[in-house]
Amino acid sequence: MKRLSVPALLAVLFAVLVWASQTGALNIYWQSVIMFMGVNIILSSSLNIINGNMGEFSCGHAGFMAVGAYVSSVLSVALFAKSAAFGQPLLPPSLAVWLFPVILLIGGLAASVVGLLVAIPSFKTRGDYLAIITIAAAYIVKSTIENINIIGGARGFMGMGSVMNAMGNTANLPWMMIWVFVGTVFSVWLIRRFIYSTFGKGVDAISQDEIAAEIMSVDTNHIKLVAFMVSCGLAGVAGGLFAHILGYVNPGSFTILKSTEIMVMVYLGGMGSLTGAVLSAILVTLLMEALRPLQIIKWVVIPLVLVLLMQFRPEGIMGRRELADVFPGLRKFYKFKG
Repeated sequence: MKRLSVPALLAVLFAVLVWASQTGALNIYWQSVIMFMGVNIILSSSLNIINGNMGEFSCGHAGFMAVGAYVSSVLSVALFAKSAAFGQPLLPPSLAVWLFPVILLIGGLAASVVGLLVAIPSFKTRGDYLAIITIAAAYIVKSTIENINIIGGARGFMGMGSVMNAMGNTANLPWMMIWVFVGTVFSVWLIRRFIYSTFGKGVDAISQDEIAAEIMSVDTNHIKLVAFMVSCGLAGVAGGLFAHILGYVNPGSFTILKSTEIMVMVYLGGMGSLTGAVLSAILVTLLMEALRPLQIIKWVVIPLVLVLLMQFRPEGIMGRRELADVFPGLRKFYKFKG
């Protein structure tokens, strides 16, 4: 039997999603759910680099998501939309289609730079102390945003909907679905390449025994710096996608509850498992939607799920294994050993 490649399967899935969104076979609600799945996959798999593969304990991922959300939103509105804050657009709105990926990457780079607030202290701290530092960094980001009036402060920032409309006027396609799909695939591909590289083996070495890794000439500080910046940068990309899906962004969206939601995904899937992070992001997104009528009560149910998980399956759904390790027959879908 001829092996099917992952790119071919992804191309088919991409075509189906675009067709279904374009024709209305997939209504707006389910389009939103699928896009939030993509954002959550990026968030859970990026945090899994730190909490899973490297064995650290970060609790402030939402703060880096906020940086990416605001930087990309402010750039896209200032460049391509008329707004009360920035006036006339600096560039023709028709260019939004081509420059939007660049804006997302800039938001990710900004989040990576802010990630240095966590990466540098991580050289000498671990466990609970690092958790406190990450929470503090998230609150620093949130408080800073709330006090910048030009971007709405605590009221929030809007105008991204006009940018998405400009893309639609250029070419009548479901652009947000396209960008979320591309961003999700790119993020998972990048994380996989990072984890399974020689450099990524150093991340695993830190998780097993940092002192032993240093004795074996592993530059642990450099590896930590890169791992934190990659993780935070991808959180920033997810934040940019999140803000443009909603067309509005508010500091209240990036509280400790959001960070907790991301951590639930990581621990539910299994620390150190990229497949587990992807599967748990899908499951948690569906669970959140199913529990939406319960409103605040869902924040009782979701932590309860985590407590039960820690009691009966502390290693998570996948543990440290990938899907192809559990079902070896799936390896025929890969051109490489995974």
